[in-house]
Amino acid sequence: MKTTVSSKGQIVLPIDLRRLDQIEPGAEFSIERIESGEYLLKKLPTGDSTGIVDWLLDCPEKGWFEPIASESTDTL
Repeated sequence: MKTTVSSKGQIVLPIDLRRLDQIEPGAEFSIERIESGEYLLKKLPTGDSTGIVDWLLDCPEKGWFEPIASESTDTL
């Protein structure tokens, strides 16, 4: 696939690749220069669990999941 560097230095990933790898806006990548003209781009893991509690609470079998209070790690 072909893409172009913008005047801001941005490279757009083609939509086919974004859909294939489920890349959403805000996804982070690392980039490494292999040699002149050759680069390695890697998607960084998100570690994001936003929405998992809502997903579990929406389970059709009610009552099996109970949220627990979490302790703050700010004082550690």
